[in-house]
Amino acid sequence: MNLFGQVKFLIEKEIILEWRSKYAFNGILLYVVSTIFVCFLSFKQIPPATWNALFWIIMLFASVNAIAKSFLQENKGRQLYYYSIASARAVILSKIIYNILLMLLLSAIALVFYMLVFKNPVGDPLYYLLAVFIGSISFASVFTMISGIASKANNSGSLMAILSFPVIIPLIMVLIKFSKNAMDGLDRSVSLDEIGVLAAINLIVITISLILFPFLWKE
Repeated sequence: MNLFGQVKFLIEKEIILEWRSKYAFNGILLYVVSTIFVCFLSFKQIPPATWNALFWIIMLFASVNAIAKSFLQENKGRQLYYYSIASARAVILSKIIYNILLMLLLSAIALVFYMLVFKNPVGDPLYYLLAVFIGSISFASVFTMISGIASKANNSGSLMAILSFPVIIPLIMVLIKFSKNAMDGLDRSVSLDEIGVLAAINLIVITISLILFPFLWKE
C-alpha cells in the first residue's frame, strides 16, 4: 500500500480498537465532566479571564490522559506488527490524525458542558470555537510526538512530562491569549498573530515528527 492507504488502514484500526474498549474514552470523558462539575461546586461564578484559563487547564490535563496512551500502552508485539505492515511515517501520521479527531470530539463535548455549567461570557463564539479547534490540533500533534519519543525510554511517563513542558507552556500561553481576545469580542484581526504562531507550531511539530520518528522507529 502507498502512504495514504497505510494511514487510512491504521486510522481505521485505531477507531476499531477504541470502539472495542470504550472504557478508555469514557474514562477520559468522565474525568472532564467531573472536573468541570467539581469546579462549579467550588467556584459557582468566576470572572471571564478565570473562566477561560480554567477551561484550557482542564483540556490540557484531559489531552495528556487521552493521548499519552498512543505509544506508551503499545506492547512490543503490536509495534512489531506495525513495523511489518506500514512505514514509520504512516504510523506517526495516523496517530496524529486519530488523536486530532479524538481531541476535537473531546473538546466539543467539554466546551458544551462547560458552557452549560458556567455562565457563558464568550463575546465571539465562532472565533472561540476556532481557538478550541486549533488548540485541539496543537495538543494532539505535540503530545503524540512526545509520546512516540518517550515510549523508547524506560521511565517513559516521567520523560513525557519533562519533554512536553518547554513545548506546551508557550503553546498554552498563546492559546489563552487568542481565546481571551475572542471572549472579549475584540476585532478578529487582533488575533491574526496568535493564529499564525499556532499554525507555525503545528506545522513544525508535524514536520519534525515525520522526519525524526523513522529513526526512533528503527530502534
